[in-house]
Amino acid sequence: MGESIGTIGTVGIEERDLEAPRVLARKRAADSPIAAPVQRDQQRAPVRVVCVDDHVVLIEGLKAQFAADGQVRCVAALTSAEGVIEAVAEHRPDVVLLDIEMPGPDVFEVADRLHHLHPETRFVFLSAHIRDGFLASAFRCGASGYFAKGDDLEEIVDGLKKIARCAEGTFILGSKVRARCQPPKMRNGRVVGKTAGRGETPAGPPATLLDSLTQRELEVLRLIGKGMSRGDIGNELARSPKTVDGHQERIMKKLRVFTRAELMRFAIREGLAQA
Repeated sequence: MGESIGTIGTVGIEERDLEAPRVLARKRAADSPIAAPVQRDQQRAPVRVVCVDDHVVLIEGLKAQFAADGQVRCVAALTSAEGVIEAVAEHRPDVVLLDIEMPGPDVFEVADRLHHLHPETRFVFLSAHIRDGFLASAFRCGASGYFAKGDDLEEIVDGLKKIARCAEGTFILGSKVRARCQPPKMRNGRVVGKTAGRGETPAGPPATLLDSLTQRELEVLRLIGKGMSRGDIGNELARSPKTVDGHQERIMKKLRVFTRAELMRFAIREGLAQA
């Protein structure tokens, strides 16, 4: 009997002695860095992008850059904004890259719809022309970025990766777009709104050159865009030609142009002459 009890007691001790190392081993395995690469691989999952642009050469160039980068993948390519909503529903991309000047539906209206239907999907605009009106429209419809087609492909790809992981409300700009925008507004030596990283805007829409004009200056610029002379503008606004000249001089300084012809082209390009 004593031997049996001793055997039972010995087995119990052996099980306890073995269990402790097992628990410890499991704990060490859980804490071990061996598990970390799995998390890192998940974090490195390629950013899925739907590209919408009617310039095939640009799309192929982006695809080549995606392949070289290894962290971005084009899951669908469209040549028009028509069908974007369906493509996003099918492919569930992280980012949609939209060319602004394409045939078909208005890209800003499509983007606004996309933003409401798929709020988890980020989208960014790409354009051959950097226009203040385009920038304002992009911000209003919920975009997360704006790049120029003249930006380096590597910069655009890096921007897409940032956009895929950015916080809601972040607006990332390409270098050529940033060069066009005004610095953030200052108040008592401090930036108004939240701070932002490189290429990101503070809270609120990007401050463009057009934003620097007063309402009267905008009106004068609109009339210049319509081809009206200084005398005609004076009559329209009930101001003297000399006052109109003063407005024109300030507008040229703010918009960084040097001739009246450049002012006219600027107004036409921004759509002011249509107003």
